[in-house]
Amino acid sequence: MEPLSTSYPLKYSLPKARVFVVFLSMVLCTSILCLLQLRFFKPKIKDFYSFEVKDSRGRIISLEKYRGKATLVVNVASYCQYTDKNYIALQELHREFGPSHFTVLAFPCNQFGESEPSSSREIESFAKRNYGVTFPVFHKIKILGSEADPAFKFLIDSSKKEPRWNFWKYLVSPEGKVVKFWRPEEPMESIKPEVTSLIRQIIMKKREDL
Repeated sequence: MEPLSTSYPLKYSLPKARVFVVFLSMVLCTSILCLLQLRFFKPKIKDFYSFEVKDSRGRIISLEKYRGKATLVVNVASYCQYTDKNYIALQELHREFGPSHFTVLAFPCNQFGESEPSSSREIESFAKRNYGVTFPVFHKIKILGSEADPAFKFLIDSSKKEPRWNFWKYLVSPEGKVVKFWRPEEPMESIKPEVTSLIRQIIMKKREDL
C-alpha cells in the first residue's frame, strides 16, 4: 500500500509582484527621507561675519556686529616697510567713510619677517599712539598654516589669494562675502572707488527698506 502523499500550496507566501512592490516602496520612502534631511538639515554656509575672534584683551568678539557694513580686513604689522604709509591711509579711509557704513578691521600677525613681535595690547597701544587709529585692532593671530585663524582662513579660501606679506587687504560686503583684495604696495586710491560703491549700495538699500 503506497503512503499517502499530500502537497499543500504555500498559501501564506507572497507573490513575487507583491515583494517587488514592497521593496520599491521601501526604496522610495528612503529616498524621500534623504531628500528631506538635505532640505532641512543642510549645514549653514559660513560667511565672514559668522565667525568669532578675540579683541586685543583676549575677549571673544562676534563679527556679526559688523554685518551690514562694508569692511576692509587687513593683516597689520608694527615694524614693516609698509607700516607708516598703510596705517595713515587706513585711518584716513576709516575717518572718511566710517563708522556707520564702513570699518577697517586690523589683525596683527607676526608671520612675515617677524615684524609684529609685541603683545596684542602693545600693538593696539602702538597703533593708537602713533597713528591715532580709531578702528578695531584685534588679538594677534596666525593667518598661514594649520593654526590659521578661521575668520582669516575664510578670506583666503574665498579670494583664492594668500597674503605674502603684511598689509594685504580684503574688502568684505555687508553680507560677509569677499569682494576684492589688494596687495600692500597698491595705493589707497585704488581701494576708495570700491569702498564708495559698496557704501552707496548700502545707503540705497536702506532707503528702499524705509
